[in-house]
Amino acid sequence: MSYNFESGLSKALEQLLKIESYYDVIIHVGREPNFKEFHAHSNILCCRSEYFNKILSTENIEKKDGKYIIKEPNISSQVFEIILKYLYTDQMNIANKTGTELLDLMIISDKLMLKKLVKLIEEYIIEHQQRFLQNDPVRILRIISYCKALVNLQELCLNKICSEPGILFNSDKFIQLSAPLLEIILQRDDLNLNEIEIWENLIKWGLAQEQVLNQDVSKWNKDDFNIFKRILYKFIPLIRFYEIPSEDYFNKVKPYEKVLSKELRNDITKFYMVPGYKPIYTPRNSNRLKCNIDSIIINQEHIAHFVNWIDRKKKEYINDVPYEFKLLYRASRDGNTAAAFHTKCDNKGATIVIVKFKNSEQIIGGYNPLFWDSSNSEKSTIDSFIFSIADKNNFQSAKVVYSNGSLYSIRNYSHCGPYFGWNNLFVNLRDNPDFWYYYHCNSVNVSYIGALNLPNQIDVGDFEVFQVIKK
Repeated sequence: MSYNFESGLSKALEQLLKIESYYDVIIHVGREPNFKEFHAHSNILCCRSEYFNKILSTENIEKKDGKYIIKEPNISSQVFEIILKYLYTDQMNIANKTGTELLDLMIISDKLMLKKLVKLIEEYIIEHQQRFLQNDPVRILRIISYCKALVNLQELCLNKICSEPGILFNSDKFIQLSAPLLEIILQRDDLNLNEIEIWENLIKWGLAQEQVLNQDVSKWNKDDFNIFKRILYKFIPLIRFYEIPSEDYFNKVKPYEKVLSKELRNDITKFYMVPGYKPIYTPRNSNRLKCNIDSIIINQEHIAHFVNWIDRKKKEYINDVPYEFKLLYRASRDGNTAAAFHTKCDNKGATIVIVKFKNSEQIIGGYNPLFWDSSNSEKSTIDSFIFSIADKNNFQSAKVVYSNGSLYSIRNYSHCGPYFGWNNLFVNLRDNPDFWYYYHCNSVNVSYIGALNLPNQIDVGDFEVFQVIKK
């Protein structure tokens, strides 16, 4: 018969570590002024860490006064103290650690070959430190890219970057990105950028790698093109040139065309000029978000977020868009009048409205899951929402508010355009078509729903209405 007793072994080993009795290992950790000396026991280190077992098993290990000497100048003494205690007690409290502290712990644990601890911390970060990961996924990706064991965390950061490319490509850190990391990102099928945008960013990155190159490509000589070709040679096969519109190719790719092989240039020319021509140099299959959007305000990246809001999902990104977005109305194209809006948009089912501030990158809008009409009445729904994105290139600034069953979710007034009633975001196309209005009421129907931080009167550059069609 066996009995299970609460063991005092971990407490005894913790006490042994504290009093430093019978230690035979001296570990020098960190650098001045954060240098610290730790005393440990070789038998415990060898049993608990493959890393230390290898060091202590080497014949030429440094010894002084009968004690092994190990030097770890690139490890933080604060982090090592936590890990050393874990090696003795098998205990570590990570719930009170910041995201940065957890990342440091995980990197050092990986170096010390503590696989169990690495996995534990990685799972905790993914589950409990999403905000930390979202704040600076580029820096985190750069750090963890050297740790092959952290595949789940790396994938999470890559997913975030591919979902919101502005995090990387609009950052000053982009041009500092290493070539291997950039290659990994451009190999992704879910990178949510148009191909011409990928090309433009690649050019920006390439120019930053060789400071002697003139920013004006028209002034380049043969040597300049050869230098740039060497910088970009790994990335050229990753660009889907055949997805770039001919006008963009002429204006933005052709000036740098000499970095492409002659065969590739000829193949691209045939593709543009010969109807039905099947390219020879086809890049890998594209599994990117496929949802053409006829808009002068938004792009495919915005669609991915709108779909998540429509379906009330918490995903950062989706590859298979279950909706078609068909442009019904553009104020600058169709006439900024109530008659034009209702002619184009009434009784078309669900729609999403996109409004751009004048002389600003801010956009606002809303989703009507029902339909517009001219009945001068109100409709209730739980699924209508309004949103604001302070900078349309930065989705960290996005905010969305749902109607949640307000009696005035949608107001259908013949003299107005789109009118989201529970939060009163609307345009009066009869009296003042150049301005949208926002009035957040404090009534019992809406006060609990939340509000967007918008001015009462918004000077609008343009707005569009898209029919949202379930595929």
